[in-house]
Amino acid sequence: MDSPDVAGMRAYGDELRDMFRQIQDVGIELHQQAKAIQVTETSRDGLVSVTVGSRGELVRLDIDPRIYRRPDARHLADTIAETARLATERARERITEIFEPVIPREDFQAHLDGDLETVLTRLADRMGGRR
Repeated sequence: MDSPDVAGMRAYGDELRDMFRQIQDVGIELHQQAKAIQVTETSRDGLVSVTVGSRGELVRLDIDPRIYRRPDARHLADTIAETARLATERARERITEIFEPVIPREDFQAHLDGDLETVLTRLADRMGGRR
C-alpha cells in the first residue's frame, strides 16, 4: 500500500497527465483565441479610450478633442495610465476564462503574475507534501 505522500504524488501526476492531454487537444485553438484578444476600456470622463492586446500591449489610443478644454498634462497622463491598466486587467481576465476549462484559475493567474512561490506551494500541496 502506498504512503499518503506517494499516493498524493501519483494522484497529482495523473491529474497533470489529464490536464496535459486536454491542453494538447484544445491548446492550439485556445492559444489562437487568447492571442486574438483585444480589450478597449474608456475612462470615467469618456475622453480617453485605450485598446490593449492579449499581453497588455497598447494597440490603440483615442483621445477626444474635448480634452483640450482643460489642458492638464498630468491629469491626461494619469487618465491614460489608469485606463490602460483597467484594459489590461480585463484582457488578463478574458485569457484566464479561455484557459479555465483546462488549467485551474488560481494556477493560471499565479503563472500570469509570475508568482513562483504560490505556484510551487500549490504544487507541493497537491502532491500531498510540503516544499
